[in-house]
Amino acid sequence: MATAKPLADPRRQQLLSLLRERGSARVADLADDLGVTPVTIRRDLELLETEGLVERIHGGARPVESPDPDPSSTAADPAERLPQLDGQLAMLVPGLDFYWPAVARSAEAEARRYGLRLLLRGDSYESVDERPALAPLFDSEDVRGVLAVPNIESDRAGEVIDWIAGRRQPCVLLEREAVAPSTHRPVESVTSDHALGAELGVRHLFELGHRRIGLVVSRTSPTTRKVRLGFERAVAELGLQEGARIDARIPDTRTPGFAAAMDQVIGEVAATATTALLVHSDREAMGLVQHLELHGLSVPGDLSVVAYDDEVAGMFTPALTAVRPARKALGTAGVRLLVARLLDPDRPVHREVISPEIFVRESTAPPRAQPESL
Repeated sequence: MATAKPLADPRRQQLLSLLRERGSARVADLADDLGVTPVTIRRDLELLETEGLVERIHGGARPVESPDPDPSSTAADPAERLPQLDGQLAMLVPGLDFYWPAVARSAEAEARRYGLRLLLRGDSYESVDERPALAPLFDSEDVRGVLAVPNIESDRAGEVIDWIAGRRQPCVLLEREAVAPSTHRPVESVTSDHALGAELGVRHLFELGHRRIGLVVSRTSPTTRKVRLGFERAVAELGLQEGARIDARIPDTRTPGFAAAMDQVIGEVAATATTALLVHSDREAMGLVQHLELHGLSVPGDLSVVAYDDEVAGMFTPALTAVRPARKALGTAGVRLLVARLLDPDRPVHREVISPEIFVRESTAPPRAQPESL
């Protein structure tokens, strides 16, 4: 990636600030905000992309963190420089779209600061045994450590974790927590506090005045369990048990059953007088909003919606309020744990938890009419 240069044009500086604030944005919205034509915005985005500051995506762009400078040139005192290691780190993720590219980019940038290269490989969320995909990485003499995202809900999860724990190279799990069954020792990990993220979403809706809040989650996502835990915790603490009558697990947006599941959710919204939903993830939230429109309902007029993940939520119409896990921090922290283990093999096992943030946009508002007391 090209080294970022200072922005000389004030408009491009403002454009980049908007993208960093929103996470992503459409060309049309940026043109309206800055009072210029879409052609001008596209031209600016092209320049920002060549400088390594943004990534173009369909219909808009999102920011890319500037690469960290060469550590050898940043410290006047050699003692302040980061330790430099030889070889590479390997990373196996369950998908190369949506969530994981941002994590991989941050891991790559952090590895580079220590003189390490990152070898990236993709697997599948449906994998029940990652050992065939991981074995070539662990068997490589040049690989110093591995970042992995195993399916800890599969029947073979225990075998896989035991196998990982027995490798000669250190391994850090990303968005997964596990204990090796044979030794009862935890594997080092970095996770997002998705339960806290769900609480942030519910509390935001509560502060707007909503008292009948439902949950819609992906049936297949490994994040669902933690999102539901946080939702239930917030509902209990806020005394909303009687108002939380929707807890739907829906199929993948690309399957035939998704439309029927959305229709059922909308029917339950009407039957229970629900005024707001927390929806995991972006794709499910956007699909829900589109189905609401088919039923003649508006967001946030008839229903407020908070999405969970914030990959493309800000580019939708209306722009979706969303909880965003700190994907960049996740990759950075994973690499740092590996490096720390390489430098000190006897250090205690570390398991880091990173808090998400909520970004308030157009899809949430106070309910039109206050619901009856619960």
